[in-house]
Amino acid sequence: MDKQLEGALDMPILKTVSLGSLDGYGVLLPIRQISKDRPEIQLYPAPYRLEHQGWISSPGEESENQQDYRLTTAGKCRFQTEAEKWNRLADVISGIMATTHEEV
Repeated sequence: MDKQLEGALDMPILKTVSLGSLDGYGVLLPIRQISKDRPEIQLYPAPYRLEHQGWISSPGEESENQQDYRLTTAGKCRFQTEAEKWNRLADVISGIMATTHEEV
């Protein structure tokens, strides 16, 4: 998977984890469902990558080979910062897309 797509998946994963402690499957299931399970979206290494970056953590308690992930303090800060950037960008793009010929 290319690095740009990999980075784009960070926000949906951080959002999903921010909603509650989930195991790896629980984190990825909503994203897989929304993406209609497209093969180019390879999600499985993402939680491990985000854990390595210090944005999510598992409590270390394993049950049936599944770990629950939680946002770390750094992950909460990262999510908030990136969400603000995303919302500003979405507002700009929305404004551009809503512009009519008469307004130009």
